Amino acid sequence: MGNLTPERLSRYRGLEREFGREGLINLNPIQRGGILTPEARRALLEFGDGYSVCDWCPPRTPRLDRIKRPPLAEFMEDLAEFLHLEVARVVTRCREGKFIAFSSLASPGDCVVVDALAHYSTYLAAELARVKVREVPHSGPPEFRISPEAYGEVMERVRRETGRPPSVVLLTHVDPFYGNLAPAEEVGKLCREQGVPFLLNAAYTAGVMPVDGKKLGADVLVGSGHKSWAASAPTGILALGGGVAERVLRRSEMKGDVSGRSFPEKETALLGCTVMGAPLATLMASFPHVVERVKGWEEEVRKTRYLVKELERIEGTRQLGEKPKRHTLVQVESEGFYRISREHRRRGFFLYEELRERGIVGIQPGLTRHFKLNTYGLKWEEIKLVAESFLEIARRHGLAVT
Repeated sequence: MGNLTPERLSRYRGLEREFGREGLINLNPIQRGGILTPEARRALLEFGDGYSVCDWCPPRTPRLDRIKRPPLAEFMEDLAEFLHLEVARVVTRCREGKFIAFSSLASPGDCVVVDALAHYSTYLAAELARVKVREVPHSGPPEFRISPEAYGEVMERVRRETGRPPSVVLLTHVDPFYGNLAPAEEVGKLCREQGVPFLLNAAYTAGVMPVDGKKLGADVLVGSGHKSWAASAPTGILALGGGVAERVLRRSEMKGDVSGRSFPEKETALLGCTVMGAPLATLMASFPHVVERVKGWEEEVRKTRYLVKELERIEGTRQLGEKPKRHTLVQVESEGFYRISREHRRRGFFLYEELRERGIVGIQPGLTRHFKLNTYGLKWEEIKLVAESFLEIARRHGLAVT
């Protein structure tokens, strides 16, 4: 075993997670929607061993969506119904769903259109699928809006350059930078009119707010279980409209030249099966809670708007992105906190540390001029505690509070 001594291996014993400790308010933008329900925590233990959902995999049709104990087959159907699309599958991550869509609906060298606020994994998925990306610009500061008109202009530019429309158009439903809710229904209509498959990245929306894939015109909808469905990582959702489902989920046609083996039941783009254990079990266990919680979305937005209003009382502080907020992910710009950080002995870490002393975590350590937070799922008393904590810190360091 070489240098893998017991002393060296001891670092892996007793692992603890700071942000998961009871009593802390976690504002991390990518974690609020992924906090497990009590049912999911029990499922995490029950299905923690390897291929734990495969005990009753049907031998003649060995696929996850055919398993009935636990009720995976029914879950895939319910998932599609919840998102108002025809077919749903669980994949390892939202980015895998994007890659599957790009590689299934476009050929190498084709152009796909994406918004300029797309998650970095959108670009990697496109690169791996060997397609070219054409970006739709945003409006710039302070709101950074994406418009349907800009989508139409870029789609037309692709048509002029290549002689045909883009193979896929992707829109980030809520972007990871400013938390803007993009005009999905309008872009979906534009895609329908031009006969272009519409891919909606709902990583920050599906699972926390109502999302009707059919109404929005999505041919493909991808989501993030660990970001927005109260599930463990890695889990992603791939939901499809009837017009593209057969192309995306085509079955294997390969046959071994010596053995003669073939796998006609396996869906090629999924490499057969995807999530075979605890993350899938947590996604299922939290599903009833998710179905109910999206009904309270307007209240979640009201909490966010309240916090933004309080933060903007601080000298030099403003919310970036569209106003009023329509999502719980917020980017804050604070010239006041940044000015303090330039003189403070702890530099930019002072804000994180003073919030941590008050039981608040999730603001990225070292950031003061621009930082992001997410209020989803916080109680009103927690929202007010966060607001008062920021105001206290500002006053303590001499910033005016109006």
